[in-house]
Amino acid sequence: MAIYTLPELPYDYAALEPVINPQIIELHHDKHHAAYVKGANDTLEQLEEAREKDAWGAINGLEKNLAFHLSGHILHSIYWNNMNSPKDGGGGEPLAADGVGDLADAITESFGSFAKFKAQLTKASATTQGSGWGVLAYEPISGRLIVEQVYDHQGNVGQGSVPVLVFDAWEHAFYLQYKNQKVDFIEAMWQVVNWQDVNKRYQAAKASIPLISF
Repeated sequence: MAIYTLPELPYDYAALEPVINPQIIELHHDKHHAAYVKGANDTLEQLEEAREKDAWGAINGLEKNLAFHLSGHILHSIYWNNMNSPKDGGGGEPLAADGVGDLADAITESFGSFAKFKAQLTKASATTQGSGWGVLAYEPISGRLIVEQVYDHQGNVGQGSVPVLVFDAWEHAFYLQYKNQKVDFIEAMWQVVNWQDVNKRYQAAKASIPLISF
């Protein structure tokens, strides 16, 4: 039985135009994201078989595959909800008037200003080497927001940090429309950020009690 399932998009394929065209959304969600879901489920079956047979020769590869596909599934599930059509409130910056003042204050406290945060996440996303993500995450030990570069889907992250806003910098996220101009795609992404969703994730992460003490 499959453990992970492909979530439905919270909007139609054309909802994010002109920032992301419908063909990219369809291929990205229905093919790429679906492949990560299948990969995670297939790897879980292979790990179950390894346990049943007490056969561990492939354990390193299986654990790596599980991390890759599961992280891809999780990050993409956040990604779709992190975006919204500008006509439905996407884009701009978080404002107290829109009910996300706590998030706006946290960004200012952690980065100095929204403009400085935007510059850091833009640069982190646009300069990922090869395939990866730019991520705004809540770091529970300090209680601050941090920006991370995630290589592939799972590398180079602070353990325990919780993603609240993700920018997909894999070529399949933009190449059909933006060609090799990744920075143009990242700049355009700010027009469709769903700050209500980001704030919801921030509040949920902040409410969790870290189990690590020093």
